[in-house]
Amino acid sequence: MVRKAGREDIKILTELAALLWESHTKTELEDELSELMEKESVQFFIADENNIPVGFAQCQLRYDYVEGTTTTPVGYLEGIFVREKYRGQSYARTLLTECESWAREKGCQEFASDCEMENAVSFQFHRAMGFAEANRIICFTKKLM
Repeated sequence: MVRKAGREDIKILTELAALLWESHTKTELEDELSELMEKESVQFFIADENNIPVGFAQCQLRYDYVEGTTTTPVGYLEGIFVREKYRGQSYARTLLTECESWAREKGCQEFASDCEMENAVSFQFHRAMGFAEANRIICFTKKLM
């Protein structure tokens, strides 16, 4: 099950985000995520299995130029993470689908993302989800139908 995250989920989001963005402290992440949750242009989703949080996604609207896109705003996948034990069970796909739906509801015609050059797993995920590479800095774009 995937659901929109609310303010009451900040601790869960912080725990999951700390697993994705290991270079940040939990305090830094909690502060940043709390601030982001206040913005209308940002949405978080949480994937649960039997009331256990197994993953999350963060998406937002970008009004600045996004590699490979021609419209504005663009829905942007800022981060997505699923605990290793739960990977390969469509959680990431479902989280991404919710992000895309949210972006569509916000008037977006395109959805984009990026990953670090050396992150082969993320690169493969993006390609499997229908993103097309837009630039060698590994930015992805995808039409929202």
